[in-house]
Amino acid sequence: MKCFSIVIALVVGMCFVAPVTMAEAAPCLTVTLTGTQGGPSVFNGQGGAGTLVRYGDDSNDCGAIKLQFDAGRGTNMRLSQIKVSPPQLNAIFFTHMHGDHTEGFADIMMLRWYLKGPKIDIVCSSDAASVLGFTNSCRKYVTHIADAFIQSGEIAERRSEDKARLAGGPADLANVITFDPKDEPQAVWSSGDVKVSAIRSTHTAGHASYRVDTPAGSVVIGGDAANDVPAPPRSHSTSDQVERLAQGVDIIVHSTIHPVLGPDRASGFPPPSFYRQSLATDLGAVAKRVGAKYLMLTHLAPSLGAVIHNRWKVPGGPLTEADYRTAVEAGGFTGTTIVGTDLATLRLPAK
Repeated sequence: MKCFSIVIALVVGMCFVAPVTMAEAAPCLTVTLTGTQGGPSVFNGQGGAGTLVRYGDDSNDCGAIKLQFDAGRGTNMRLSQIKVSPPQLNAIFFTHMHGDHTEGFADIMMLRWYLKGPKIDIVCSSDAASVLGFTNSCRKYVTHIADAFIQSGEIAERRSEDKARLAGGPADLANVITFDPKDEPQAVWSSGDVKVSAIRSTHTAGHASYRVDTPAGSVVIGGDAANDVPAPPRSHSTSDQVERLAQGVDIIVHSTIHPVLGPDRASGFPPPSFYRQSLATDLGAVAKRVGAKYLMLTHLAPSLGAVIHNRWKVPGGPLTEADYRTAVEAGGFTGTTIVGTDLATLRLPAK
């Protein structure tokens, strides 16, 4: 019956050249990596961490709903390459407050304000106290996102050109929605057929991972999640909470680190930083256990082709896509592995 409906929709579109409604057109989901740089360094022009999830149907190129998860350096530039502008985004979600996941946010919001776009939901964890004595605050970050532009005179200058721009700058466009991450999935945002849920995961205080469910398919965005046990001995490096969130999911998008940077390989890479990321092999095992069809690796450490990761030498020389795939396959995953490069895109259903 599903195939029959799709055929009828296509025939109607061809014969009558009429607009196709969501009820008639085939729903679709696309996932695009807007940045795949691992960590705060820069390499070969890669964008900072981020993932764009779009949902719609064939009549709007899967673009009725556009959700951005994290917004690292250069996110606006990558979005522009796929013809998505800041005013078109429906919501922005943050996994955590590290700069390599947030540096592009001001750019997005400033351009949205300049173009007089509508308010936008910003979804993230509530203030979270670290055991080290400080607080990670997405709420404060968003609330103060315009401060530098106000102090520089930029907001006043642009408003002198167009009084319709909001006096408070881009912060006035933000509708901040916070939640307390829990060990079980909880709904945090929805619009029509699109539902977003979140779960607590370990990396920094307040880190959260997300799942998007649509009639066309589902995707989990793990962020930088790792196991609650901060170092070996432990059975795996991946987050048990993310695995719980990902049961039956179609696509997993997750940051990863390759074993080559491990303490036993003499790279000099700090062990605490190594252990708070998920190994590619363990992610392959998770994808197999939850029944995922696709695994999209992002935030690669080290980046493809890099001789140096941040400031540490990559033992044995640069890695290739094959090196990451081999690591994933060692975990038993036999589905499709996409070793992330900027703007890598996956569509469900495939055309």
